[in-house]
Amino acid sequence: MEHIYDMIIIGGGPGGYTAAMYAARAGLDVVVMERMSAGGQMALTGDIENYPGFDEGIDGFTLGMKMQKGAEKFGARTEYAEVTGVDFSDNIKKVSTSGGDWFSKTVVISTGANPRSLGIEGEDKLTGRGVHYCSHCDGRFYKDRTVVVVGGGNSAVQDALYLSRLVKKVYLVHQRDELRAEKIYRNRLSEVNNLEFVWDSALSDIIAGDSVSGVKVKNVKSGDIREIEADGIFVSIGRKPATDFLGNAVDIDSAGYIVADESTETSVAGVYAVGDVRTKRLRQVVTAVADGAVASYMAEKYLS
Repeated sequence: MEHIYDMIIIGGGPGGYTAAMYAARAGLDVVVMERMSAGGQMALTGDIENYPGFDEGIDGFTLGMKMQKGAEKFGARTEYAEVTGVDFSDNIKKVSTSGGDWFSKTVVISTGANPRSLGIEGEDKLTGRGVHYCSHCDGRFYKDRTVVVVGGGNSAVQDALYLSRLVKKVYLVHQRDELRAEKIYRNRLSEVNNLEFVWDSALSDIIAGDSVSGVKVKNVKSGDIREIEADGIFVSIGRKPATDFLGNAVDIDSAGYIVADESTETSVAGVYAVGDVRTKRLRQVVTAVADGAVASYMAEKYLS
């Protein structure tokens, strides 16, 4: 007979490993399915300054590893496999992975959200060869060179700030005439002397041979096209929730996020959504961790 877990957690991000720690500490039989490494998207973040307990900050990879060790200390298990589908139609839920089928009484979905692409010609082909989605991962390749950052939210501004300490010049391209980022980040940008704003503009074309040599940006008000010489492009225009593998197993909103409130309960009893993948107002490491604790509590109530 197949082994039936008390809880399968899909995704080893901060929400997933917090749920694993709480559930394992409560004596539940728990396995975490992670396709890459502990921490999820958090592992790609260089400096996390707003997570309590680390007054000098901590890099996302290290924090992810600490969370994994904390969960495994209490008996949680980690399996490295990609989840390809689910079946929540019975009391015993089935999770299909690249390593076979797994079964559990409850499931916690903690798959997060992936970076959105620009959707322009040449972007896919040039990914990793001038087009990037993680400044802390790839910024070091552009020391003393020129880069373009696309976006206007917190992530884009954080990318621009980080890159400004490495590169010769940063162009920040935003399709509005002011940033959406929080005031604390906007204030920091005002102190950067190697950054130029390109307002009311969208990236329309990538100039490249084997690698990126520049971009074309279109002013959304006037229609004017401007060419900017640049060695690299960092795209930071939001994220797409990783929910395609779910099919119609749970209710999902128009943006692709799992419908779940602060209880983390989904439309299916015994299935919970935590972290960036669920509908919520604020997507941060600390809110994902809170979700994980709540999901474990709700799952315990369900099982009892």
